Amino acid sequence: MVRRALALTPDLVALTRRSIPDPGLEPGLQYYTDADYDAVVAEMLAQRPPHSPLWLFACGSLIWNPEVDYAEERLGVAHGWHRTFCFRITRFRGTPEIPGLMMAMDRGGQCRGVLFRLHDHAPEATLGKLFRREFTLKPQNNLPRWITVRTEDGPLVQAIAFVMNRQSPAYLGRLDHEIVSDVLAEACGHRGSGAEYLYNTVSHLAERGIYDRNLMRLQEQVARKIGERL
Repeated sequence: MVRRALALTPDLVALTRRSIPDPGLEPGLQYYTDADYDAVVAEMLAQRPPHSPLWLFACGSLIWNPEVDYAEERLGVAHGWHRTFCFRITRFRGTPEIPGLMMAMDRGGQCRGVLFRLHDHAPEATLGKLFRREFTLKPQNNLPRWITVRTEDGPLVQAIAFVMNRQSPAYLGRLDHEIVSDVLAEACGHRGSGAEYLYNTVSHLAERGIYDRNLMRLQEQVARKIGERL
């Protein structure tokens, strides 16, 4: 169970939202094509463990917006990975003028999250939709890969997760909490604010009894910095 109430509240989050138009695709960058997505889907399915259900491991926004239909939900722990705000964004929840930060699974530690067993009647279409949600640019920030996850009742499963591409120019590595909280308290894009993303992630983890010490500390700092502006 979560050990304490959230300091970051919907009222504080509302103060960070601004009406910002979607700037659209940025000229001069290389984006994934339908053929590119088809190739990544084929590669991932070729690597799929034989006779294994199609599992997806979610650590952030996929928990509260999985985008695809699923048949079952379980809690799980991915060892060797941790969730962290580690890459820069200038769209969606940030702008070129006030860039935001996005969370990803980076190497090291462990991550408690949610396993979704996806419907398996059309895996190509399911993964195609999912991959289009998770990455658009080349090189992508989020790399799909198969990882091992221990379920809450013990057995190990192989699941698709999206992990940080450390070769991406957007990757910033490990950042101090003060830097991250400054950005999340200020940045906003056409999809919403960084504070909103943090609140949704922490609150949906809390609903499932998942306590992430780093995110709890971070939401307290973000709440304080928003409050200081009142």
